[in-house]
Amino acid sequence: MTQRRNRREFLQTSGALGAGFFINASVPAIARRSPNEQISLAGVGCGGRGGGDIDESTGAGGVFAALCDVDRKSLEEKAKKHPKAKLYQDYRKMFDEMAKEIDAVTVGVADHAHAAIALTAMRLGKHCYTEKPLTHDIWEAREMAKVAREKKLATQMGNQGTSGKGLRRTVECIQAGTIGDAKEVHIWTNRPVWPQSPNIKARPKDEPVPEHINWDVWLGPAPERPYSSKYHPFKWRGWWDFGTGALGDMACHTANVVYMALKLTAPTHIEAESEEPNPETYPAWAHVTYKFPRPGGGEPIMVHWYEGKKPSGERVLPNKELYQGEKISDSGSMIIGAKGTMYSPNDYGESVTWLPKKDFEGFKEPAPTLPRSPGHHPEWHAAIKGTGKSMSNFPDYAGPLTEFVLLGNVAIKLGKKLEWSAEKLEVTNCPDAAKLIKRDYRPGFGV
Repeated sequence: MTQRRNRREFLQTSGALGAGFFINASVPAIARRSPNEQISLAGVGCGGRGGGDIDESTGAGGVFAALCDVDRKSLEEKAKKHPKAKLYQDYRKMFDEMAKEIDAVTVGVADHAHAAIALTAMRLGKHCYTEKPLTHDIWEAREMAKVAREKKLATQMGNQGTSGKGLRRTVECIQAGTIGDAKEVHIWTNRPVWPQSPNIKARPKDEPVPEHINWDVWLGPAPERPYSSKYHPFKWRGWWDFGTGALGDMACHTANVVYMALKLTAPTHIEAESEEPNPETYPAWAHVTYKFPRPGGGEPIMVHWYEGKKPSGERVLPNKELYQGEKISDSGSMIIGAKGTMYSPNDYGESVTWLPKKDFEGFKEPAPTLPRSPGHHPEWHAAIKGTGKSMSNFPDYAGPLTEFVLLGNVAIKLGKKLEWSAEKLEVTNCPDAAKLIKRDYRPGFGV
């Protein structure tokens, strides 16, 4: 991708975000299916969240012509609800054989394989729903946004809170000036809830590959390594090669309301303090600080992310005085403004408390400015049919949000203050960051 194209695409995205409303530049002028026809789907990832996406897309009126999972047991279990679907353990074979039979694909697998699967589908002209975080690496998020735009595809990331009435209502209040100009932002999580440092600092012992698992395809673009039950099916999240840690798991949810409400684009500086990282897993705790340019100019907005526990067992959280006497939630977000504070005590930004409470007695919410969603998957289906828009589409929103989130992991890994150029897609003060922005891919699973 050229520097000129990078700059043009970033400015297009920034303009869409800064407008305060969402245009889906990827929605085709003429949809593949009419509003009265069912959408023919392929589902990649049948267990966990991927299985939930299949169920929810079915509930939205889609029909699954193909199902794919590296774990045959998960595949056959999900197939009980979709007896007409063709079954695969290799997404590449599925697309080779079924490309003409499907309109769209859901991708709900381990983070490291998101882009390889989604980009294969999108380059074939398939609309795409991909779980959060959109990708494992920052370059992949930019590439998925580019392909979605070029192919005019309807896309949606699985940060379901985006479609919630509560989140959109909070966004409207913030943008109407309820708390005044934002000074700083705090976001925190109860993750990790899976094994990683300090309990794990080396690779586990090799194990025989179970007969029902296609380990080669599960590894996909990641470096070759022997199978272990310490990776599949859930514990991959804490490993650098496979997961994106606490940031990747939750920030596309928990940072969502503040990112949208403040019309943030890309940070210019990122700095992290954490337990010293090891080569295999994410650290036990981290505090990441991002500096964002303020839309319209002025002092930058500082965004703080907190995760994990220190060796003493103390959770990494914002200063308790910021909560102004409110109970500290396990996960949440907070915007400190010139006229008050927004405190959301949950991951999806669905509920909010305005602080100090005495200043907001009798508060009347402003008139709605954002459309209301029929639900996350129904919203995507409407975009496919050309009858609606998906707010968390890849080019305008999900891609830039994911880039911001993943930059925190780069700062954690490198342990130094980073200067970021979104236009160049480059950490300008650290050449070593390049391999973390775009990794090398295992032969046969290139992106």
